[in-house]
Amino acid sequence: MSKVEALRKEIDKLDAEIINLLKKRVDLAKAISEIKKEEGHPLYDPLREEKVLKRIKKLALKKDLSLNEITWIYRKIISLCRKAEGENVKVAFLGPAGTFSEQAAKRFFFNAAATFMECPSIPDVFRAVAVGDADFGVTPVENSLEGSVNLVLDLLLNSNLKVFGEIEEKITHNLIVKPGTKIGEIKMVISHPQALAQCRKFIEENLHEAKIKECSSTALAVKIAKKIREAAAIGTELAAQIYGMEIIAKGIEDWPNNYTRFFVLSKIEAKPTGNDKTSIIFSVKHKPGALYQALEVFAKKQINLTKIESRPSRKKPWEYLFYCDFEGHKEDSPYNEALKELKKRCAFMKILGSYPKAQ
Repeated sequence: MSKVEALRKEIDKLDAEIINLLKKRVDLAKAISEIKKEEGHPLYDPLREEKVLKRIKKLALKKDLSLNEITWIYRKIISLCRKAEGENVKVAFLGPAGTFSEQAAKRFFFNAAATFMECPSIPDVFRAVAVGDADFGVTPVENSLEGSVNLVLDLLLNSNLKVFGEIEEKITHNLIVKPGTKIGEIKMVISHPQALAQCRKFIEENLHEAKIKECSSTALAVKIAKKIREAAAIGTELAAQIYGMEIIAKGIEDWPNNYTRFFVLSKIEAKPTGNDKTSIIFSVKHKPGALYQALEVFAKKQINLTKIESRPSRKKPWEYLFYCDFEGHKEDSPYNEALKELKKRCAFMKILGSYPKAQ
């Protein structure tokens, strides 16, 4: 037997051991899922997943193994275990298929054995989770260029759903056409008004003679463009794949630092991870210094506010609600003490949720 053949036999033995260990891991995961079902706990636990990956990365570093490759392998192992458990997480997103919302949802639930369901509107995403048709919902809440999605803020005020997580998705716009179409043949450009506005410079320089047509989403634009000769859509890479279209220009947005923040909605609350955010809504009495006194709570406890904005309360003219995000989890100190003190100083306060910061 040659030295190479001897070493290959050792590799074969190791492969057999790896398969046996994977089977043991799957069996343990099944046992845990049965206990969770008996005790009424949710099967999906992203916090546990992050802890596993964090620990594995440390072990990989000690053995001088590629972090990216090991992380990819373990994500697949986690996915294998979830499928064996019979876990099937239902995730609602703002459709149609191929939107940035779907891209964000699939990235967040990358390792889950998930079924994705498209909803025609943002209220329908909230409704799907509220009535139990979906376990989670993904909806845009804020764009780095355009600001907040006011409808989502209003729905959060009246909903019992919790913010379970957040996703930051880089917005990359692409010029999408029927396969074989050249840029000089394009006579119509279709997309969502925001996407058209964010690609104005590219359109003026390359498609200044083309007719502009607005529609309700970038994914719908791709769907429409597929049916019209000499038309192009501005949309996602995912939409191009779904509808069998071709991207002839990538990254055509005027501003490269364009991100949309999405909320993951659920009936369950996220556990502390040590790297969290909390979102709240509050209002103060209409008197001098009331807002200062409310915000003083955070300053005294050295809590970093990452966002604050006002919205009309719609109850009285010129009465406002304040939407605020801060670093920390509501169950941890000093954040829980700050919230108790804030409640005393406010006319109204609602905690929307504490959740892991976007990765």
